[in-house]
Amino acid sequence: MKIVRFLDPQGAVQYGLREPDGGVTLAEGDPYSGLRDTRQSAEVASPLPPIAPAAILCIGLNYAKHAEETGAKRPEFPVVFMKTPSAATATGAPIELPRRLRSNEVDYEAELAVVIGKPCKNASRDNALDYVLGYTCGNDVSARDWQKRGGGGQWCRGKTFDTFAPLGPWIVTTDEIPNPNNLSIASRLNGETVQDAHTSDMIFDVPTLIEFLSASVTLAPGTVILTGTPSGVGMARDPQLWLKPSDEIVVEIERIGRLSNPVVEERAEQLDHRDL
Repeated sequence: MKIVRFLDPQGAVQYGLREPDGGVTLAEGDPYSGLRDTRQSAEVASPLPPIAPAAILCIGLNYAKHAEETGAKRPEFPVVFMKTPSAATATGAPIELPRRLRSNEVDYEAELAVVIGKPCKNASRDNALDYVLGYTCGNDVSARDWQKRGGGGQWCRGKTFDTFAPLGPWIVTTDEIPNPNNLSIASRLNGETVQDAHTSDMIFDVPTLIEFLSASVTLAPGTVILTGTPSGVGMARDPQLWLKPSDEIVVEIERIGRLSNPVVEERAEQLDHRDL
């Protein structure tokens, strides 16, 4: 099942189910208590992130080849940081390059996103996937200058600007993806493939991440876990490759779909005379 979330022409938030022919039917209920397909054709005025995140937990340095390209040691434990839920944005919506706190080093990171479907605490590796609602594409957009030099040693400042967590285009439920660590994953910048990998290259697989993140912590329904990015990020290239206005960045994951976002400058009306 593919769960979509969208605004209808009246501006109301709705859930729907994507049909094999590409259409969307309206669904009643919610993803946590259950969705009922009304079989009525839905009119999608604007796509939304397929979930309103309760939290966005992110994992750094979780692909072996990505750790190698950055010169980092393989971590002993998952490297955890967070984005604010307000960073989430939908497929088709623009990624805004920060200008109030200016960044000239905004990077892309294709990621498999895991959506938790019920309260999860102290999961074991064996039962971890029982707590998963499904999977979607994610892009851990990162302002590397604020991540590396302006964040006081923490990553969150460079990771959580508005629009820095594209998610979509829909959630694919677990019955369609029994093994999340058996998927190809890629990103394409202006049509050129810049990342091309497989989720089997994760250092910590999805069940291990859920076990670790839920240890003595309750993961609420709607928690999104961004599971790390493979090699090929712009920061690690020579010359380095940063997102710029008019770019389009696409994340594609096998059996899930295609998340596409144009890149623009932060809008002028959001700025003021104190701009940095």
